[in-house]
Amino acid sequence: MIKVRNVSKSFGRVQAVRDVSLDIKAGEFFALLGASGSGKTTLLRMIAGFEGVTSGEIIIDGTAMQDLPPHLRPINMVFQNYAIFPHLNVRDNIAYGLQRLRIPRARQVEMVDEMLDLIALPGYGDRRANQLSGGQMQRVALARALILKPKVLLLDEPLGALDKQLREQMQLELRRLQRRMGITFILVTHDQEEALTLSDRVAVMANGSVIQVDTPARLYDHPCNRQVAGFVGTMNFFDATVHVQGTAMSAVIEGLGNHTLKPQDRPRREGDRLLVAIRPEDLVLHASAPEAPPEARVQGRLVARQYLGGRQLLHVDVAGRTAPVAVAAGRSRTDDPWAMGEGMPVWLTWEPDAITVLDPE
Repeated sequence: MIKVRNVSKSFGRVQAVRDVSLDIKAGEFFALLGASGSGKTTLLRMIAGFEGVTSGEIIIDGTAMQDLPPHLRPINMVFQNYAIFPHLNVRDNIAYGLQRLRIPRARQVEMVDEMLDLIALPGYGDRRANQLSGGQMQRVALARALILKPKVLLLDEPLGALDKQLREQMQLELRRLQRRMGITFILVTHDQEEALTLSDRVAVMANGSVIQVDTPARLYDHPCNRQVAGFVGTMNFFDATVHVQGTAMSAVIEGLGNHTLKPQDRPRREGDRLLVAIRPEDLVLHASAPEAPPEARVQGRLVARQYLGGRQLLHVDVAGRTAPVAVAAGRSRTDDPWAMGEGMPVWLTWEPDAITVLDPE
């Protein structure tokens, strides 16, 4: 549906987007994820036509878009601030685009009623904008954009102004609407959880470039470098050194000991530096020495805990490492970490496949 080819955008001497190429499929929910200043919003605005392209090409459904103004592109856009017209009721807000196209009044009523059912707001047509909650206004903004049946819907931080509970509800609504309509959605967000929850694929951006494009599961489990691993979820990082003995190769990890390297970790030489990453949820905390291989366990001391409701992060000091190791714990572990006190000795264990080996930066 969308081909972005070697697209760059400069504002004077500042290069906001650097040689980005992407393919986005028809009917896909695609997310541009990155911190402030990563270039994600500028890229979205170039797809929409609100910003010109310094170099490169944007093609939507086989047609080059560079010379087309926004209103001639087969797209619509939903903004963070909703842009609901305060002087119009819900029905007229949703029908705004239909009125500009001079759709017959009777057909407008039918189409708006269909959209009100789709966004689960039947009977709200006569309400004013100031009578709606934030979530309801967001649904009206979505309905106004979707009623014209664009080939692509662009979403610029659409849930950023909502509180956490309402944002999670709207994530489910967005996913349901996208699946039902079959329209290609492109979401811009800095919220990693939102991107992973909603999207079929995610492009992680930094400094105007795309670092990695992958499914949420692969992005989380197989980050390509430290930048992605650290931005998507919580991660423990360890320095490591390669040790070669005959045909066997291992990584000597600070505080954790030896880890056998797999063939997919790429050939290494004796003394090469590595970066090893382990997710907190892939570590298990024990109150006593567990039955685990020596290379998959280490003793430490519980030094701090962060209570997060149904789960908590526990921080463990281990010998040979300056920073504590973060361990995620729920309420269902055999050795209940909820009952462990700070300062007590503990053990950590992990499975070999929990370790991700990255190149140092």
